[in-house]
Amino acid sequence: MQSKAANVQEYVAEVPADRRATIAKLRSLCKKNLVGFEESIDYGMPVYKRNGEMGFAFASQKQYISLYGCGAVDVKDLRAKLASSDKGKGCVRFTNPEKIDLEVVGEILKRIAKRK
Repeated sequence: MQSKAANVQEYVAEVPADRRATIAKLRSLCKKNLVGFEESIDYGMPVYKRNGEMGFAFASQKQYISLYGCGAVDVKDLRAKLASSDKGKGCVRFTNPEKIDLEVVGEILKRIAKRK
């Protein structure tokens, strides 16, 4: 289900209470590490773009939290460190928000920010 939130602050506020703290932490990590990226809502989720190109996004879905932009070659080695997740071609999904290793996510974001 896509969010109808007009901005990321509204998106965070509408997330179920048991996930809100994790989603807020993900947003903080993005704002800290993705300097020069534009924060917006696109595809019903928070998206971070630079020069119109999506670098990273996250979403609170019914059954999991998804992280998008994790399929690039420069972060593939870090995907393996995200234990207890289900990995797709370009995303990583967590059924338990407490299992998200925010240090690894921070490193992924740093690498995304360094891309040309």
